[in-house]
Amino acid sequence: MSASWLSQLAPAHAPAAPGWWPPAPGWWGAGLLLVLLLAAIAAAIKWWREPRRRFRRAALRELRLIRSSAVEGPAAARAIENLMRRYAVALYGRDAVARLTGRAWLEFASAAGAERLSGEAGRSLLAAAFGDSAHAEREDWLTAAGEFIRRAAEAGPRPGR
Repeated sequence: MSASWLSQLAPAHAPAAPGWWPPAPGWWGAGLLLVLLLAAIAAAIKWWREPRRRFRRAALRELRLIRSSAVEGPAAARAIENLMRRYAVALYGRDAVARLTGRAWLEFASAAGAERLSGEAGRSLLAAAFGDSAHAEREDWLTAAGEFIRRAAEAGPRPGR
């Protein structure tokens, strides 16, 4: 071998400049994370704005106001029954709920989640709502209304159909 073997090598040249595609693995991870974050935000907004959930939050807020107020007897019974009826109309529609009275209303409410209203508490609520102040089971009514509001939206198919 000759000493001039270095002179036989090709001339030195720089490697080509890196292109913009494909991105480095770190950029793939960041892009995927950004897509997942945007999807999670969109899902959260859709979940939060769902009408049944909005109705439920508004009804629970009004129920807390009734609970914290000083109303007793017939006034409390009317407020609770009115709230439950408005919530049921919002969820199930006017045709399914508006015509229900008395025992039919109590059966509907108990099928939709307010099992406590199927007995004496339900009858006392209706009696007190129409002026009979002898029955004052305010805490039972509030508890039953809370159960109705929480469970009715999850009940799926309309009770009584």
